Amino acid sequence: MPRLIRLAAVLPASPDRLFDMYLDPVQHAAITGAPVTISAQPGAPFRAHEGAISGTILQVVPKRLVVQSWRSIHFAAGDIDSTLVLTFWPQGDGARIELVHVNVADQDFAGASQGWEKYYWTPWREYLAQS
Repeated sequence: MPRLIRLAAVLPASPDRLFDMYLDPVQHAAITGAPVTISAQPGAPFRAHEGAISGTILQVVPKRLVVQSWRSIHFAAGDIDSTLVLTFWPQGDGARIELVHVNVADQDFAGASQGWEKYYWTPWREYLAQS
């Protein structure tokens, strides 16, 4: 049965900057260390981590919200796509990214849950510390 991931991360940059970084393929790749296909246009393809993750941009509210269909190579052919919702909020001198990831396939739940910290939050903090 598909599962839900709910996480949040506080990063040392404005919500606007984090939003722009996530949707910019050059900066997104610099953060994750792997090429990324991404755009702010609904219907645009998303591909990251050397094709391990793919999907489509479903909705964007500038500077505040990104909604994507999302699936990993660990999903079975019959698994439905998951949906990723990212919201960007001011918090102190930085920003809080709230993540809700619904319909994550059981076999990918642990990897996806831990992957956000390992492949996004930690490298993003390190990238921001260097810039």
